[in-house]
Amino acid sequence: MTTTTDETASNHETDNNHLEHEEHEQFLTFTLDDEEYGVDILSVQEIRGWELPTFLPNSPGYIKGVINLRGMIVPIMDLRERFDVGELTYNEQTVVIVVRCCSTVLNRVIGMVVDSVSDVVSLAEHEIHSSPSVSSTVDPDFVLGLANLGKKVVTLLNLEELAKIDEEEGGKAA
Repeated sequence: MTTTTDETASNHETDNNHLEHEEHEQFLTFTLDDEEYGVDILSVQEIRGWELPTFLPNSPGYIKGVINLRGMIVPIMDLRERFDVGELTYNEQTVVIVVRCCSTVLNRVIGMVVDSVSDVVSLAEHEIHSSPSVSSTVDPDFVLGLANLGKKVVTLLNLEELAKIDEEEGGKAA
């Protein structure tokens, strides 16, 4: 019986060691209408205060315009409008998260208008769950996964898909 207990303890210890050595990814979390979202911290270029962008004719309504970011023209996307979660009242807490979306097809910098930035969280792969297939205001292609943070569920966004779909819908946006 002692052998069985020792084996169980050893197996549990091995499981814990595996979890301790599991790689973690960091995500910048932010709010939109009391909901938490997150993006891979490695894609975040900078966080800026809200400034009125230059209007871009013939662009989708959720593209607020463009800004000049050190010589680079960056489209500004209002995520509240993009996800249809109500209109944002721009104030001193409103921020623009400038992100780089890189894939084999797309290499683009966009600014995302959000209500406020929350935190940087570290998540292991086993803590990220796939999104259930239920009706949602956020297109399922935009969702990388879901994670529990205490009593909140954070929706992790797939920036490559968000930017790619944006380009397909309104090639005029960038």
